[in-house]
Amino acid sequence: MSNKEKVALLLSELQLISDLEIYQKNSDLQRFSKDFFDYSPILISELKDCLADIVVRPLSVDAIVIVAQICNKYSTPLTLRGSGTGNYGQCVPLKGGVVMIMSGLRKIRHFDPKSGEITVESGCLLREINDELIEHGRQLRLLPSTWRSASVGGFVAGGSGGIGSVRWGFLRDPGHLQALEIVTTEDSPRKLELDAKNSEALNHAYGTNGIITALTLTTAAYVKWQQIVVDCLDWDQAIDLLIKFNCAALELYLGTLLDKEIVSCLPHWSGKPSGKHRILLLVSPDGVSTIERLSRSVGAGFNDLGPENLKAGTGLRELSWNHTTLHMRGIDPEWTYLQMLLPQPESEMMRKLKSDWGPNLLWHLECVRQNGVQRLASLPIVKWQGEEAMNRLILQCKELGAVIFNPHTITVEDGGLGVIDSDQVQAKSNFDPKGILNPGKLKGWKIKDN
Repeated sequence: MSNKEKVALLLSELQLISDLEIYQKNSDLQRFSKDFFDYSPILISELKDCLADIVVRPLSVDAIVIVAQICNKYSTPLTLRGSGTGNYGQCVPLKGGVVMIMSGLRKIRHFDPKSGEITVESGCLLREINDELIEHGRQLRLLPSTWRSASVGGFVAGGSGGIGSVRWGFLRDPGHLQALEIVTTEDSPRKLELDAKNSEALNHAYGTNGIITALTLTTAAYVKWQQIVVDCLDWDQAIDLLIKFNCAALELYLGTLLDKEIVSCLPHWSGKPSGKHRILLLVSPDGVSTIERLSRSVGAGFNDLGPENLKAGTGLRELSWNHTTLHMRGIDPEWTYLQMLLPQPESEMMRKLKSDWGPNLLWHLECVRQNGVQRLASLPIVKWQGEEAMNRLILQCKELGAVIFNPHTITVEDGGLGVIDSDQVQAKSNFDPKGILNPGKLKGWKIKDN
């Protein structure tokens, strides 16, 4: 059977599902087969021609069950898509088939006022969930910088951390994801309820081992975060000050340090231009005086921008994590980036790389909590000089002790810690035995197949 004939059969069966929108225009196929992988010239080369045969948008879990059954029947690749804000090509269909947009599942099912846990459908936007939580005096613990447009299912399946990681670590740390509702892609698809332990294997798995339809997440008490900008003339002083903030007895939600060359490119609402390196902080009101005292003790500039306005879209969180890369690429699309956990002490490695790469590498640091310890991660802005140069930089970073989370690769493992997670592979065997979910993205499954 040719692919054209298979697509026609698929379409004839999908059209019988009442709660299902179907998109067939070439413009829709193009749009929903892409995410922000164009941050990486390497991924552009790999993914630019990837295209779905059919795009569907289910409006109920029952519709998803039937889509899963039909795709299984024809052994058709099924790739899940949230809002498409990822940068690793997480939702790009490598082998065509069906792309399923999850945005039709938008219900906030339950909030537990005692535990603060919230159960939501996977297509809910993080912004909408956070707005609902604030009404109850709570907030989400972790958010990507794309939190205004990203979906919760896409974040858990394709993200790892972000705003809030300074306090709460990373999404795969125990205690964040409490339960999942999933649909399998077996001959007779099942809807399953997974507890916290059994949900771990689907966390940050790119939708390769189960269709997430609902999630239960823990939350934190709501804090009206204060926006603080601290400017430092000397880079080493800025690092030392950032580490002091990170380890001080105060509550941070964000701690970002940007090279002065990046600061010069930021929008005006981020603070007055200073020609200095800049620390961006979200801190609880009772921590502001400590930040000010520590800053002034070393002669750093201190600027209190006041409380966040989450409705405006012009707050400091919009300049952190990969939104920093977004702003730099808006000025010059030749900029790309890396992601890494820095070795300790951090300054020696950064001096070495800056010496070797000069203006082609601009430092961007983020405070994180890793295995219960305060650390510094980095998303350096890197001028594209070709794939060979990028690979040389990655190798040098590893040799200097950094842990690389490579944004220029398509597999779950290479974009993460670089090791096969046997639990993820086993979950795929259990829930997606034919391997039709987002094929080509789970390295452990590819090795198993071979």
